[in-house]
Amino acid sequence: MLDANTVRVLYIDLGRREWRVDERPELARYLGGVGVAAKLFTEGLVPDAEASAPEQPVVLGIGPLTTVFPLATKTAAVFRSPLTGEWGESYAGMRLAMALRFAGYDAVYLTGRAQRPVYLVVDRDGVSFKDARGLWGLDCEETGRCLREWEQGRGFRSIVRIGPAGERGVAFAGVNVDTVRHFGRLGLGAVMGAKNLKAMVVHGEKSIPIPDRRAYRAVYEEIHARAVDTEVMEKYHGLGTAGNVLSLNAMGALPTRNLRENRFEGAERISGEAFAQKTLIRKLACPGCPVGCIHVGLYRRSFAEGHEYESITLAYDYELIYALGSFLGLSEPGDVYALIEAVEALGLDAISSGVVLGWATEALEKGLIHTADLGAELRFGDLDGYLAALHGLVEQPTPLYAVLARGLHRATAELGGRDFACLLGNNEMAGYHTGYAFILGQTVGARHSHLCNAGYALDQEPGLGEDPEGVVDRLIAEEEWRNVLNSLGVCLFARNIYDPPTVVRTLNALGVPAGAEDLAQLGAEIFDLKLAAKKRMGFDLSHVTVPRRYFETSTLQGTLREDVLGDLLSRYRARIAARA
Repeated sequence: MLDANTVRVLYIDLGRREWRVDERPELARYLGGVGVAAKLFTEGLVPDAEASAPEQPVVLGIGPLTTVFPLATKTAAVFRSPLTGEWGESYAGMRLAMALRFAGYDAVYLTGRAQRPVYLVVDRDGVSFKDARGLWGLDCEETGRCLREWEQGRGFRSIVRIGPAGERGVAFAGVNVDTVRHFGRLGLGAVMGAKNLKAMVVHGEKSIPIPDRRAYRAVYEEIHARAVDTEVMEKYHGLGTAGNVLSLNAMGALPTRNLRENRFEGAERISGEAFAQKTLIRKLACPGCPVGCIHVGLYRRSFAEGHEYESITLAYDYELIYALGSFLGLSEPGDVYALIEAVEALGLDAISSGVVLGWATEALEKGLIHTADLGAELRFGDLDGYLAALHGLVEQPTPLYAVLARGLHRATAELGGRDFACLLGNNEMAGYHTGYAFILGQTVGARHSHLCNAGYALDQEPGLGEDPEGVVDRLIAEEEWRNVLNSLGVCLFARNIYDPPTVVRTLNALGVPAGAEDLAQLGAEIFDLKLAAKKRMGFDLSHVTVPRRYFETSTLQGTLREDVLGDLLSRYRARIAARA
């Protein structure tokens, strides 16, 4: 929040082409980010309406630390997910949080559906509604290029846009933010497309007064030093998350070929080390971050057979390499880059795309679906079929593609094959086949993400697996604390820097009188707020199921047992019931 005593919300009605700014002092207790966004979303949620309904809100929120302290770079988005039908929550870095802050807004509340495609220009003077019919149909790259030329604010603006996947309602369409970052998961792109909202350009140049400059400087310098002078953030600047490829492969936790295997013989060739040695050309950082974790590589491809080559720059990280590499049996960086380029241009979520294609490959082998309906031959390790299928998911030339474009949960309900669908909480799995805590964590997490509670990390702690109550305790405690960090706008990579005492000092330096107990209570309150909203949207923990595939392929903890996971789920449900 810009002011310690209130939250400034920009309300935009796309259908009426109207906007207003409300001061909401009663929201100040939620700090910002996901806390404020969750509260605003639950105020406007229409439980009986689909995710694509005009009246469903989309809320963006930034935190009180945004741009003021190092590594506070994230914008939270809360919406109803068209993929799971319930809680949608996603985060993006780069310039969006900075631009919103300097434009003077703590949160943006979007509702309605424009009569024709529009893009919005948001600045300190309000909102302009602009005709986007000329942009509709363009991919994310071309849309960004046009808006960079058309709109002012270079260096102070953020350009948020969807690609053809969002326009066509693919349930796992993402949103591109300043080319190299995304609101990737759970289908925010499809929600924007349903609202006829092609893009937003946010531009701000306001300054921010600091009430206690001496205290601010002291804690700022301490955080900055921990980020650049210690080993805490070294992993992210070094190889980046791509460094996980070899370590997870060594553990036997790297999902391979639709999780039929837990190790990949091509892991060395698509490792973070290989990407860095052969392709890395630069590292980028979000504004306000001294680390630089965004790894950008060079992809060389020919214009066409027999013609010259062109060079393309693409960002890569672990999740992309896992979902579009080992999960599909692809072992050449060039092949992974080809799929990354396609999902970027089309505006698809890379994880869901890879997991859907992995399932489709096995479904084809089992005779559940047919090549004639795909128009392509899918084989693990064969790039061409996957490239064609990615375009098929967006263009939907056959009924089969239209089904797959709704996500694996709905596709398997219609086509069968649930046993080998790598879903958790009806969301396509992240790349950590580590054990019980990961499966439980993604299944029960509010947004069904490995980032909700980091179960994959618990699986790597010796002895914790023998303490089921401890696993449940840790998952809940971690999710509650992450609610606090996500309300502040802090990047979760910096979670080991922003411990409770440090967070208290940052807030106090900004004039926010919060203590450690206040933060703990806030994290729990947001946790409960999400649970209540999920229940209103029909989510019921007693109905969750885990596909058979997770018990067939060995993990870091060996082969998992359904009764053990069932016991953990029962304990978790009991704990949640006790909170109510």
